[in-house]
Order: sequence, then structure tokens, then C-alpha cells
Amino acid sequence: MTDMSGAADTAGGSEQPELRPEEETNAGRKRANYSAWTADMLARLGTSKFRAKFVLSDKDRAYARAKGKAVIDRHAHEMLAKRVGPAHPYKDGRQTPWRGHPVFTAQHATATCCRGCIEKWHHIPQGRELTDEEVDRLAALVMAWIERDLVNHPVR
Repeated sequence: MTDMSGAADTAGGSEQPELRPEEETNAGRKRANYSAWTADMLARLGTSKFRAKFVLSDKDRAYARAKGKAVIDRHAHEMLAKRVGPAHPYKDGRQTPWRGHPVFTAQHATATCCRGCIEKWHHIPQGRELTDEEVDRLAALVMAWIERDLVNHPVR
């Protein structure tokens, strides 16, 4: 199993500690319910030349590995709820920076950056607040994308 540090569990190598059970979040437990949907969405998003070009910067990868899954998952939930959760987000279409946090890059890669992209790719209509379940599902997608990027770009 690989954790956000990028290290795989091996029988004799130096292992990175996994998240302790008390660090598991409610959204982390729900993530298993979204695994098939998440895999399908990542495959669909990968067919878009625009979405497929996104990768985390070295700085964002280091930040994600240093903070760990629980913290980045919390950030994803908070950012999605605040920036795209309202029925009419402030500066919709321009509210998500292109860089500066792993979640921002992941939002563009997963089409969770604005309500227009969320409507187009995830079929959640604009003009109403996102439900907690929708935020959980979109955060699970963001986290899956970040985790995949970290696995594809191990620590050198």
C-alpha cells in the first residue's frame, strides 16, 4: 500500500508510517463508496486534453506528503464547500487559483474548479448549494487525483 509520502510498504525497506486510525476522517471512510465512480471519472477526465495536462508541482507534492491524507482531505472539503459549494459562488469561474495548493491544481484537473465545470462534468446543476454528500463525493475525486499524482511521481 502506498501512503501520501510516496513510499510503498515493503518487507525489508525503510517504510513511511501510514495514517493512524484516529486520523481517518468521515469522508475517508465514505471514499470506499465512491471508488467505482471515482475510477470512472478519472478515466473520463483523462480523455480531455485540457484536464489531462495537469500535474502537481514539486512544491505541491512535498506539501501534500508533509501534511498527509487527513489534512489534505480536510482542505479539499473546506475549499470545495467554501469556493464552489454556494448556490452562487463569489467570482464563479475565476474563484480557483491555478496553483499554490495541491487542491487547487486537482480542482482544475477534476473539473471541480467552478460551478460551470461541475455542471458540465458532474451533472450537478448550478443555482443551488452543493449538498454535504456532493462535497464529499467531489472531495473524494480530488483526493484520488492527488494520490494518483503522488504515486506517479515518487520521491526521488
